[in-house]
Amino acid sequence: MEIEKTISSRRAVRAFRPEPVEENTIRSLIGAAIEAPSAMNEQPWSFVVVRSQTLLDRISQNCKEYMTHCLPAGLLPPHLRTSLADPGFHIFYHAPVLIVICSRVDGPWATIDCTLAAENLMLAARSCGLGTCWIGFAQNWLGTEAGKQALKLPAAWLPVAPIIVGHPVEFPPAVARKPPEITWIDQ
Repeated sequence: MEIEKTISSRRAVRAFRPEPVEENTIRSLIGAAIEAPSAMNEQPWSFVVVRSQTLLDRISQNCKEYMTHCLPAGLLPPHLRTSLADPGFHIFYHAPVLIVICSRVDGPWATIDCTLAAENLMLAARSCGLGTCWIGFAQNWLGTEAGKQALKLPAAWLPVAPIIVGHPVEFPPAVARKPPEITWIDQ
């Protein structure tokens, strides 16, 4: 797939078919992720791949409870609080794979570097017909001691980008983009 088409057709996917994603494909996505630029070539990233549906279910429940009980009431809009309170809502949308990109260092650019790796991973997934979604609901809990233990992370590591991956039921349609605001400075 051409890069422009890959970029313009990448969408957050929230409905997946139950079929697994092959290990070689996951390794290929991670291979694309590590091609991202990083400040001073530090390459601070590490990857946790979760394919256990039991663990994904447990993490989903823990994240929902954390978001509901630990965040200030005004931080989440009412419709999100309603979703989190719904026992049937699964924050990972029953995707077969969760890849968490973590920073191994606490440097000033580590989070940005991991985010660049995440975008590479999501674009690579789209180019091979897979869907992805960055799951913001998971970020806060995964950064707790219990979250790090669930992912078997050292205490000093920081989970940055929890991304679900799978075979989409369908790719969502394009969403209209606002025209870019550009300031040109020629002299």
